[in-house]
Amino acid sequence: MTFPASPPPAAFKRYCKTLQLRPDSALLAAYKAVHAPGATWPEITQGMREVGILDMEIYLAGHQAFMIMDTVADFDHDLAMRALAAKPRQAEWEAYVAAFQQTDAQATAAEKWQLMERIYKLGA
Repeated sequence: MTFPASPPPAAFKRYCKTLQLRPDSALLAAYKAVHAPGATWPEITQGMREVGILDMEIYLAGHQAFMIMDTVADFDHDLAMRALAAKPRQAEWEAYVAAFQQTDAQATAAEKWQLMERIYKLGA
């Protein structure tokens, strides 16, 4: 059986990003815990919504994190990441989660999470 292509969604942009976490099982468990439903600081979620991020998911494969970020259609990634970095508590959050990541505590989210290049799309 072959399933038909799904209808195109409403206009939005999708970004995929990756970063390395520290290869330590206790830190990985703690990183999962701070991203559990209701555990992320509300100011962080609010800031993402304010800059045009509609939805975000983070997946793990070992100590490799993979993010899918859906945004409004006219989203300007660089401008939005600068605006997000200036939001209240964002720098504090980035310093907090840096303990789990292979990164510098002063790095912004845009510096940590590397954009991935899409090389294939079904139906494209």
